[in-house]
Amino acid sequence: MASLSQLETLIDLARRETDDCAKRLGAALKALDDSQQQLQMLSDYRDDYSRRFEATMAAGITPAAFRNFQAFMGKLDNAIAGQQEVVRHAQRRSEHEKATWQASERKRMSYTTLDKRVQEAALKLENKRDQKAMDEHAARQAYYKR
Repeated sequence: MASLSQLETLIDLARRETDDCAKRLGAALKALDDSQQQLQMLSDYRDDYSRRFEATMAAGITPAAFRNFQAFMGKLDNAIAGQQEVVRHAQRRSEHEKATWQASERKRMSYTTLDKRVQEAALKLENKRDQKAMDEHAARQAYYKR
């Protein structure tokens, strides 16, 4: 069985690894949130620009202005598609980091559980020794009282 200092070392290393994984997960979740906000902002801008253009069209528009609108909407659609890919990538990264953190946490918890079992076994052994010593002392006391 592993010694107590070896287990403490493993627990410390696992705790550091878990902390590092948690930091990376936090950064991945922040990047995901930021990319989702940017996607929402682009979508909102596209919708607003489209509504304003429809209002302008009702008043009349030149063919050149219509072509400019179509070209700009195409660029906006491309930007939105690109941002959607960024969001998908950020989601995959955050899922990967979450799985890594969970595995690291499971490892840390297993070391902690093992450490607890070792400590309980040592305590049980110590209690057994104490009980044996007390029994021997009581037996000697009884023997000498006769």
